[in-house]
Amino acid sequence: MSNNSEFLWYVPNDVKAGHRGDSAVENHNSLDTLTSHARALEEHGWKGALIGTGWGRPDTFTVAASLAARTTTFEPLIAIRPGYWRPANFASAAATLDHLTGGRVRINIVSGKDNLAAYGDSEGDQAHRYGRTREFMRLVRRLWTEENVTSAGEHFRVAESTVVPRIQVRGDRRHPKFYFGGASEAAERVAATEADVQLFWGEPLDGVRERIARLKALSRELDRDLPPLEFGLRITTLVRDTTEQAWADAEAKVAEMARSKGSGWHDHQRELAVGQQRLLDLHERGDVLDDNLYTAPGKFGGGGAGTTWLVGSAEDVARSLRKYQDLGITHFVLSDTPYLSEIKRQGDQLLPLLRS
Repeated sequence: MSNNSEFLWYVPNDVKAGHRGDSAVENHNSLDTLTSHARALEEHGWKGALIGTGWGRPDTFTVAASLAARTTTFEPLIAIRPGYWRPANFASAAATLDHLTGGRVRINIVSGKDNLAAYGDSEGDQAHRYGRTREFMRLVRRLWTEENVTSAGEHFRVAESTVVPRIQVRGDRRHPKFYFGGASEAAERVAATEADVQLFWGEPLDGVRERIARLKALSRELDRDLPPLEFGLRITTLVRDTTEQAWADAEAKVAEMARSKGSGWHDHQRELAVGQQRLLDLHERGDVLDDNLYTAPGKFGGGGAGTTWLVGSAEDVARSLRKYQDLGITHFVLSDTPYLSEIKRQGDQLLPLLRS
């Protein structure tokens, strides 16, 4: 794999123990436990981790700041929602954390449905939702890179706004990268013009190839004025010492999901977005696609990155991830449960193969 590829993990950030089959240990979401995960990521070769968000979970930004304070290289990919945050408030918070951590902040913009009324937000139809997201991203980027910003948009206004401390330019990095997901036409138009990294869930290679080509064409059509869009993959990677052991464990996990009716796996099931529906439809093409993309979890409650899994030995999974890299994927957000032991296993067995 290219040395330009980056590898992150996942911190579920959930008050309920047992997320996606994780070990239901005592104090699973305490600062000490989460810090042990972040430090293990540092020690086993990972760049950082995506921190999950959603109303009913601990505040993602607070968790990210706390973990950054207890680590030295760990880079939190902080999932946030326009509407939960206002642009100037968020730009200031992120710039402050970026300053305090020496440039370790990454941002994942989430526009999917949530319990908006619970935190006092409201939004209209899909066009309104993604229009607001686009304006949020454009304004935050301006606040990070310009001074005395005045903007009167459809959704947000600021006047003579200068965020301090200023974001420090670090090589090619002018500001924290915006990661973004979504497969609808409205979402792809936002990604093509405003995102730094488009994240895909675990679709087969042909689907990812098609979407990359479409987003590149859309970037040209919409006159993107930012550096070229980069691409990432968020997927479950079930790695074991042998291919046979991996598939035995994968099938046992799916059998348990079926028995428990997907308990602990339903975090993307409230209202199906276009991208989630694409994943759930994959099992109609077969339980295993490409070489080792396992679609059966989607039948029994697997949601988001838990819908499809790459299964096999470290060599099997590395071979599959290299094929995504050949399509242009350079950002990988991987995970499996139990989260802590898999940070170590995959950091020690899988990452060296991907970097060789």
